[in-house]
Amino acid sequence: MQIKPVEETIAGVLGIEMGEITEDKVTATMPVNSSTHQPFGQLHGGASVVLAETVASVGTWHLIDQENEIAVGLEINANHIRGKRDGIVTAVGTPLHKGRTTMVWDIKIVDEENRLICVSRCTVAIVQKKK
Repeated sequence: MQIKPVEETIAGVLGIEMGEITEDKVTATMPVNSSTHQPFGQLHGGASVVLAETVASVGTWHLIDQENEIAVGLEINANHIRGKRDGIVTAVGTPLHKGRTTMVWDIKIVDEENRLICVSRCTVAIVQKKK
């Protein structure tokens, strides 16, 4: 399975850029602008969820057998703590569980002053590639 270029994905549409990717931490940024706003000019909760799931999925993919397995979101929840109108948000994901068939990630999304915007937990399934 070939990975699509980021510009052909929702991450590209929303302007998500990956940062650090290690076994114990994944970071990514996303602009807060008209592409990520809800109708009242605030960061859309759905955009925050896309950012959180992107971090969890990329983090899981980094830890699996990429030749034979893929990572797919199984469940996600999010609490939106603070509104944001513009600027940049940063997601920091850390794995809570690294299993054979699932991984669970804690993702905190913060603003430029490190104020909490959203907290999310995402479970990612690890499935065998179809050959």
